Amino acid sequence: MPRNTPCPRSTRQVCLTLALAAALTCTVTACTAADAAQDTARTSTGRSGVTDAQEAQLAMLAQQVVGAGAPGVLVRVDNGHGRATTIARQASWARADHTLTASDEFRMGSNTKTMVATLVLQLVAEHRLKLTDPVEKWLPGLIPNGSAITLRMLLNHTSGLYNIIPDDADVLKTFTGQDDRQWTPEELIAAGVRHDPLFPPGTKYSYSNTGYIALGLVAEKATGHSLSDLVRERIAEPLHLRNTYLVNGSDTTKSPRLTHGYEPDPAHLGPVLWPGIPAGTVFVGPARPAGHVDATWINENTEWAAGSMVSSAQDWARFDTALLSGKLLPPAQLKEMKTTVAEENGNPNRYGLGLERKFTPCGAVWGHDGQAPGYSSWDYTDDTGRRTVSVHVPTIFGIAAPKPAAATEALLNAAICTMLGKPIPTTAPSPSTG
Repeated sequence: MPRNTPCPRSTRQVCLTLALAAALTCTVTACTAADAAQDTARTSTGRSGVTDAQEAQLAMLAQQVVGAGAPGVLVRVDNGHGRATTIARQASWARADHTLTASDEFRMGSNTKTMVATLVLQLVAEHRLKLTDPVEKWLPGLIPNGSAITLRMLLNHTSGLYNIIPDDADVLKTFTGQDDRQWTPEELIAAGVRHDPLFPPGTKYSYSNTGYIALGLVAEKATGHSLSDLVRERIAEPLHLRNTYLVNGSDTTKSPRLTHGYEPDPAHLGPVLWPGIPAGTVFVGPARPAGHVDATWINENTEWAAGSMVSSAQDWARFDTALLSGKLLPPAQLKEMKTTVAEENGNPNRYGLGLERKFTPCGAVWGHDGQAPGYSSWDYTDDTGRRTVSVHVPTIFGIAAPKPAAATEALLNAAICTMLGKPIPTTAPSPSTG
């Protein structure tokens, strides 16, 4: 799914400024007794590295996200000193489906790309793939001009391939649950390449889920194993990630540990849809209070290698730590992964090979964000992998309006600053121009 804040990428800079300003002016939403019972959830023994004051501030900001209309929010911060601190907040109506806890599984959306890129780079280290390989070598005839598109271009979004989610209308219908078509990876790529390329390969940056679907097929062709098996055998099992797995395309079974995800119902979705998404787009699911539908059961087959990973905040922190500390990739491949290109004009962040360098008020971090129907997630670490942070919110468009978007951005910035051991900024930057 498209990425980073609850705002479309074309307006991200404006949204960031709005969010930072709102974080400094919004008032504290009082917690109900039930909310207080969901306060900090300690998942391990020992002293927390986060101070009581920092924890209280994060709890306040988390409550503001829910008070602004989000179904819930989970925050996990590990500053590298003592045990991690986890805070859960949830709207009372959402608890009827599932009580949000620190160990819950979550649909990780485009965070999946970091894990898929790790697999590809492991195969590069084993000399089974080369970053300079043209995609035509592995997927002959599947992508026009495939001899000019390298695996590196697919990994860092410079291929020029059209982005199928959310830009292709047919794929979007399945993504939102309006139809139950079972897309194969080959069909998803075909949906992307029926649109003209955005630019000649290697000349610009444009985020493309289509490219990562192709990378999933390349990994399967190079190994003879399914992508879900590669995730399990090369990453989940060695790292003891007990709640991490790639959902197979047609699998609609759900773990009881999976957090329920929600989207605004048809009466409330239209005003918060991003520009370019067709009018009349709706998410399909059982009706829920406060103008939501339960999107948990929407099939993930449109996302696959681009976004169908399920994990937990603790599991993903362990993965990020292993990756940035060099336990999953040799130094040469980790260096390649951290070699970045500029993203869109006006966006200060830079994209590597499935890994983003995000610039925040408290410094730069590595990681990714993800969105799947009913789920948004932001997961980052420092340069060494010692410190980690996760902010998971069970909705995409439920935090797309200005007030919840501002509250979410304020919480994310506060959590990152806490992770880095820096004070949360007390002044907002000047509004950007243009």
